[in-house]
Amino acid sequence: MAGGITPGRNKRRLAAEINVVPYIDVMLVLLIIFMVTAPLITSGVDVDLPQIESSNSTPPDEEPVVVSIDKNGLMYMDVGAKQYDEPLSPDEILALTQTVLANKPNASFYIKADKAVAFESALRAMTLLREAGVESASFASIPDSNAK
Repeated sequence: MAGGITPGRNKRRLAAEINVVPYIDVMLVLLIIFMVTAPLITSGVDVDLPQIESSNSTPPDEEPVVVSIDKNGLMYMDVGAKQYDEPLSPDEILALTQTVLANKPNASFYIKADKAVAFESALRAMTLLREAGVESASFASIPDSNAK
């Protein structure tokens, strides 16, 4: 046979290419579905949150000031090593807080309220701290051991 061509032996090269066009189409459809449904999935109330700087200005060796509220709504205060065992009036809490802020302007304040306390008592403590000049106070809590 002329030219070295043998009949019946056509050698074809196998194409080792993957056509990704169908995969791109599927991904675009999924992207559109997620973009449409994502705003519908969010739950809760629409709230315009304030922007604040998050910084921990308390050195680890400094104890925070703790305003404790027992189940009867009575307020106590722990200022470092000094603990007041007797309930304090709102005026006493205000005066003690102002004294602490005069000595330690960057002191940390926590409100530790019993879970049976009405929200009004915790709000009253927060209001007292604000009136005394405390810029930010946190609520103390126990981490949930059942949370995963």
